[in-house]
Amino acid sequence: MEYLFILQQALILIVTVYWVYQFFVSLCSFIKVKEKPLQVDKQHKFMMVVPAHNEETVVESLIESLKKLDYPKELYDIFVIADNCTDNTAKVAKESGAIVYERFDEKHKTKGYALQWFFNKKIEEDAPYDAFCIFDADNIVDKNFLNVMNKKLCQGEDVVQGYKDIKNPSDSWVSAGYAIFYWTMHRFYHLARYNIGLSPLMNGTGFMVKFDVIKPDGWNTKTLTEDIEFSLKRIIEGKKLGWAKDAIVYDEQPVGFKQSWTQRERWTVGHMQCLKEYTGPLASAVVKNKSVMNFDGLLYMLGTTPMLILTVLLVILNCVIFAQGGMSTLDFVIQILKYIVPTVLLLPFMGLIVMYLEKKPIKPIIKGLFLYPVFMGSWLLINLKCLLKRNTEWKKIDHVNNKKIEDV
Repeated sequence: MEYLFILQQALILIVTVYWVYQFFVSLCSFIKVKEKPLQVDKQHKFMMVVPAHNEETVVESLIESLKKLDYPKELYDIFVIADNCTDNTAKVAKESGAIVYERFDEKHKTKGYALQWFFNKKIEEDAPYDAFCIFDADNIVDKNFLNVMNKKLCQGEDVVQGYKDIKNPSDSWVSAGYAIFYWTMHRFYHLARYNIGLSPLMNGTGFMVKFDVIKPDGWNTKTLTEDIEFSLKRIIEGKKLGWAKDAIVYDEQPVGFKQSWTQRERWTVGHMQCLKEYTGPLASAVVKNKSVMNFDGLLYMLGTTPMLILTVLLVILNCVIFAQGGMSTLDFVIQILKYIVPTVLLLPFMGLIVMYLEKKPIKPIIKGLFLYPVFMGSWLLINLKCLLKRNTEWKKIDHVNNKKIEDV
């Protein structure tokens, strides 16, 4: 029985230290930092790149918002990669004013492959662009996006994530759950780390990359979460990502639970692929560089599936100790409540705080706020399911919310 108690205390210590670290880093989101000085003063030329698979219903709204950017029109071009499309995505995009590249490859269908194919062409052409920005077809983009990203380039930042807001947070409790999750990540993960010199992460869409960054190898990713993979590879090299809270892109989220489960399952499998591929190199970078940034990146990877496994093991261990008479009923109930109460009470409370700090209206998504523990709890179930069976088949999420930039 003694060794069970020792193991229990060791697991409690690991989980506690992890969350204490995350808590204190998140407080750094309140630090006021000085704006970086300009290293150059110029208006750069951009590629606005949109990978799209059967997105005829939404791609026009994105292109229209990009055409309305408050930036010289001759200094950016809009490219749509019509990737294995069987609808009128290419036709709609062309008629809306985009330059369209059509790609057909039945074996390689994911966003990462489409980007790799497109950028290989642009590198071979030695295309005359300073940087590119990537968007999902269901996005709409704030008019100041390029002004902000251009300034970041002038300040010497070469990979910068913009602020991924949600264009349909009040559509359902599911889309509200996504919104609260992203607002929390933006404030307490990305901004906090940017403020103290650690590295934020790419967030799927609305990010900018200096063209020279990918010219040696192209867009070389191989997992289902190409954004996280790209981020981790940069962190391993000791290079930080930037954060631009004023470069806003509005992203559509699923409103149904089934579609949400499918999407988050794909993300979870992608994280597991990154865990397998990059945990070792991240650990080596920590030893080699003795860098807090590398250590923080390693903790990010360990904070997904591995931390879930440790928490589940701790719950099981408590049950075993109780069953063997090593814990009273009261102590056992208290131990279990330590996991249930924070999930049920702390998550909505944190959501309220984030919505207040980010100046988001509470009333339209009040149902999603109360059901936020269900949304996050289902993510735990998705992780557990993916540990047992991983579905690596890419499935399209249907996008139908055709809001214009004026609507948000």
